[in-house]
Amino acid sequence: MKRKGFKIAGMVLLGIGAGAGFTLAVMLLWNALIPSIFGLGIISFWQALGLLVLSRLLFGGFGHHGGSGFGGMRHKNGIREKWMSMTPEQQKEFIDKRKEHMCGGRFGRRRFFGDRDFDFDSTDIDKKDNE
Repeated sequence: MKRKGFKIAGMVLLGIGAGAGFTLAVMLLWNALIPSIFGLGIISFWQALGLLVLSRLLFGGFGHHGGSGFGGMRHKNGIREKWMSMTPEQQKEFIDKRKEHMCGGRFGRRRFFGDRDFDFDSTDIDKKDNE
């Protein structure tokens, strides 16, 4: 039972140490680069920690991205499961429909260039030169 307590305490200390290391790295990089590039002031350790927290809130979100979630439950990927349950013919049909949507849609090449395919040979060029 004591080993489990040491393991948890070690993980907590490791987390605190990693957080302090990241904060120190942000502070040092900011103070080395930002004042000379943008003319802004230097920041303290606590300001760097606040900057890390703010960037996590703005760009990182809160949840786990991939891997196991809380309680060891894995997130399901519905698209992957659906793809794996498709037959090869259904997969090919899906790919063809996707290409049609991506390449032939509102801003796709068919509307911009007409129905003409990009694969043309030199006879097409010769015809235009002779016309």
